[in-house]
Amino acid sequence: MPNATTDTTTPHQVLDPCLLGRPVHLLPQFAARLQDDLDAAMQGSARRYWAGWRLEQAEFGRVPQDAALRWMAVAGAMGTVSVAFERCLLLTLLERRYGGRRVAATPRSDQEERRSERVTATEERLNVVLTQQMVDLLYARVAASAAMDVAPQPVAANALGTAAMPGATGWAVQVVVRNADDETRRFWIAPDQQLMAAILGSLRPEQPRTHAARGPSEPLAAKLQVKLDGRLVSKEITLGALFDLKVGDVIPVNVGRADVLLDEARLFTAAVAESRGKLCLTSFEDAE
Repeated sequence: MPNATTDTTTPHQVLDPCLLGRPVHLLPQFAARLQDDLDAAMQGSARRYWAGWRLEQAEFGRVPQDAALRWMAVAGAMGTVSVAFERCLLLTLLERRYGGRRVAATPRSDQEERRSERVTATEERLNVVLTQQMVDLLYARVAASAAMDVAPQPVAANALGTAAMPGATGWAVQVVVRNADDETRRFWIAPDQQLMAAILGSLRPEQPRTHAARGPSEPLAAKLQVKLDGRLVSKEITLGALFDLKVGDVIPVNVGRADVLLDEARLFTAAVAESRGKLCLTSFEDAE
């Protein structure tokens, strides 16, 4: 009977060539700070909506291509933000907030959630309020990370509208929440390319500037270093003579003027001289 083996190898992250050179590896830092903001809001100003839920995780990933998600978006000065909640999460929040249910609301399976197709005005208003909260928190976090002097204005309800699903190559912050019954639900906050560029720009580490003591200004030619190669001798022989060479054979050569090369380009000729047991080049002349 063959032994069952479990592959515990961590999958490699696939690199997007469009993001090479950008500080994508620093996105978890931004997500961690945004998670702290979300957690503080859920336990504070937004507690009446999120009572009984706790924040599990917030991390960057790709936009989920799920046709069942209803996206809402708002366009601001920083860029457009799209937000989508799992509908079972919205319905559970409605039950606790407006239905008078106990804290541990009646669980809904995916099949029950799909059968409940009618979207009520109350559900839509809750979706707008929660979307406002998420967009405000994201804008505030970007402003804080980019050290902006003026904080963005809160998003008005009439500024929100339904939106198409963002593209599959776009980024989205996936937020996972858990309730008292140990059920997990998710929602997504997706910045557009303009806002994503602002996020990545705010994460670029600053390079410390070193102020070295400056001496007298020197011309560029005096500071620029190049590598010169000297070709002392060259000899042409036939291929047959080359193959006939044996250890101890002597190839007679005449040492004349040497060629001075810069990256295989012949710049000068120079005379070969001896000084203190070393060969030196002197009497440089431009190579014609």
